[in-house]
Amino acid sequence: MSADPPRELRASVCSYYSAKLARHGPTPIGVDWPNAISQQLRFVQLLKLCDFSAPFSLNDFGCGYGALLEFLDLRHPGARIAYHGIDISPSMVDAARRCWKNNAHATFVVGAQCGQEADYALASGIFNVRLGHPVAAWESYVAQILTDLNRSSRIGFAVNFMLPHDGRPAEDELYRTDPERWIGFCRHGLGGEVEAVRDYGLREFTLLVRRRRRRPFPAEAGRHKRPRRSRRPARGHA
Repeated sequence: MSADPPRELRASVCSYYSAKLARHGPTPIGVDWPNAISQQLRFVQLLKLCDFSAPFSLNDFGCGYGALLEFLDLRHPGARIAYHGIDISPSMVDAARRCWKNNAHATFVVGAQCGQEADYALASGIFNVRLGHPVAAWESYVAQILTDLNRSSRIGFAVNFMLPHDGRPAEDELYRTDPERWIGFCRHGLGGEVEAVRDYGLREFTLLVRRRRRRPFPAEAGRHKRPRRSRRPARGHA
């Protein structure tokens, strides 16, 4: 009996990022970003989903060592956020707990799902490194994660993807996609209101997916309607 493909995918992803961390430590390179500038530029786009005028809770899926917390402290000091970081790599979660042991509003767990509901969920870069797995299997994996992010978010979630090259195929190790592929899935498959953010200096796009507001049920026929006033007969026709 063959192994469960999603389990194989998760195991390879876990090994890949754990090795990056072991080599480079809790740094942008340690979570496979080339530098802090590009890492933070992606955070800017993802956080366009969030309303910072009120307290909120946040699931950071694929949190790594918790770099988003550092960015939030820098760009949104004083924001009241209940932060929950989830990562598939135990060594990443250990590093995050060490880095943020003094933050009483941050928790970290090892997992392949959010595991709890929050107002928002963000995931940065987790779909990019395909590691040679077949595209169909990888897209099934992506769909599972998007479904969980949607299910675990009261208001919405945000994710990013790499765009295809012009005129040449994607690298075997990476996953690139047209926006329409996942805009359609989030809109029709998950029922979300989708905003695509593009042209921010990187060859990628960000999707902001908001839960649709439920429309109130129509009032019962005749209910709440003001009674019609009887028309007085026209003068001379009484």
